[in-house]
Amino acid sequence: MAEEHINSANTQIGKFVVIEEGAIIGKNVSIGHHTIILKNTQIDDNVIIGSNCILGILPSKGVNMRESRVNRPLRVLSGTKIGNLVSIYAGTTISEKVFIADHASIRNNVSIDRGTIIGRGSMIELNTVIGKSCTIQTLAYVTGDTVIEDNVFIGPCVSMSNDKYMGGMEYVLKGPTICKGAKIGNNASLLPGIIIGKNAVVGAGAVVTKDVEGGISVAGVPARKINDRDDE
Repeated sequence: MAEEHINSANTQIGKFVVIEEGAIIGKNVSIGHHTIILKNTQIDDNVIIGSNCILGILPSKGVNMRESRVNRPLRVLSGTKIGNLVSIYAGTTISEKVFIADHASIRNNVSIDRGTIIGRGSMIELNTVIGKSCTIQTLAYVTGDTVIEDNVFIGPCVSMSNDKYMGGMEYVLKGPTICKGAKIGNNASLLPGIIIGKNAVVGAGAVVTKDVEGGISVAGVPARKINDRDDE
């Protein structure tokens, strides 16, 4: 444990915690049992981290996988709460007062803004940007290269994709863009590169194959307009 980088003011560290060289731990931090804080990770003041977490993972590359470079450490800002069995990669920034539930996985080069909730077992893939005060519920899958603006709601088990040709040919990977205030119902599927407009609603179980205009509701397979939200 690299104790020279720990600010001991009211910091509580559980049993069998590993804090690697170069990691920085702020004031009034709580770290649960068996958690690993990897090299150069930065934990700001007033952060709560559960047990059996791994923070600051460096990505590895398998055969036929794109290279994913990391140029900065993981940083977790003040007031954030991280549950148990959470894994977060280097290159990611978790802003103030974010809540990350048990079993969540957050890949490298992700940005999560203030006050957002990441639900239990959710997976956030690389190069994704998530805005302020979003709710991403249990077991949602947010694919890589996705943009989620402020105040978006994503229901349980929503799935997204970013590869239009499913590996069959060269393609610049691009996930969905979900604009401010949009709501995505549980078990909906969003195809690569689509745009969900401001304050739009996607119904539960919908398969969204093309852009959705702002302020309307869509449902079905494939998703079709059912009404303007102003008419509800």
